[in-house]
Amino acid sequence: MNVFETISDTTGKMADSGETYIKKTQEYLKLKVFQQLTVSVSLVVKALAVGGLFGIGLLFLAFAAALAIGKWLENEALGYLIVGGVFLILTLIIYLSRSAINNMIIKRFSSKFFES
Repeated sequence: MNVFETISDTTGKMADSGETYIKKTQEYLKLKVFQQLTVSVSLVVKALAVGGLFGIGLLFLAFAAALAIGKWLENEALGYLIVGGVFLILTLIIYLSRSAINNMIIKRFSSKFFES
């Protein structure tokens, strides 16, 4: 009987250890998800704030540049056309390099997401 009691005690201890391990793993995963969520939300908020202000600044610079070019060429419409063309060319360059941008973003975020 003594051997069976020892096996029963050992099995009980293993079950308790397994339950503790599962609980601690769940707690760790909750903390990890919370960390990743807060990092992501913080990044989005900062990107929106900086991007919004940058966009407004770029808008004013574009109007100023269009007015200056139009005044220099003595044709305001041509100034706006040139600035619009520059923005279209920049958009095309960014569109053509989108895979490089995707790879850069994936590399940057994978180190944060998969770090232990």
